[in-house]
Amino acid sequence: MKNTSLPFPDRIVAGQALGRALHAYRGRRDLLVLALPRGGVPVACEIAEALGAEVDLMIVRKLGTPGQEELAMGAIASGGIRVLNADIIASLGITQGAIEQVAARESMEILRREDVYRGSRPRPTVAGKCIILVDDGVATGATMRAGIAGLRQQKPAKIVVAVPVAPPATVDLLRREADEVVCLETPEPFMAIGCWYVRFPQLSDGEVGECLARTWHDRPAAVG
Repeated sequence: MKNTSLPFPDRIVAGQALGRALHAYRGRRDLLVLALPRGGVPVACEIAEALGAEVDLMIVRKLGTPGQEELAMGAIASGGIRVLNADIIASLGITQGAIEQVAARESMEILRREDVYRGSRPRPTVAGKCIILVDDGVATGATMRAGIAGLRQQKPAKIVVAVPVAPPATVDLLRREADEVVCLETPEPFMAIGCWYVRFPQLSDGEVGECLARTWHDRPAAVG
């Protein structure tokens, strides 16, 4: 799907473009937009505004390879759901103990983010909902796949993955696990997500919290 041209100016513009691409979902009463923090939050907030939908969080953490933390050996989602990259684990000889050590650390970070971003706000009801799962881009797809796996356990009616940019092979992989994938751009060679944005700053917890607070202001949580 080609609805825009690269590079995206920033996450806000990318989210607005995705909102237009997802216009067929506008007005659905069962719609819930879930963001993968941190980078997926501003993108998801724009989508939710365009579609008139509630927005909330699906917290997933990459399991970085020991000594090469940017290389994902898998990912973990709320509830302990894991997706592992068996090829990377085997090729680098990563032990089960090393995997457990990284997973324990990232599980603690998931709990911390739940507390910082959500506070006392209840988690949304996913069962029976049409879920649009959003990030600012995907590379290997491990994080998004963990998010999909975590959602499947909660029995949504449909899972739609929405991202501005991803490699073609990763889009094909995600299409086998999600019900639909909406990706605006699939450049090759892919390199890294940040290569396809003019402005791609690392977001702080405070910035994520402010974005969510603006979207959640005077709006009830999606609990039913």
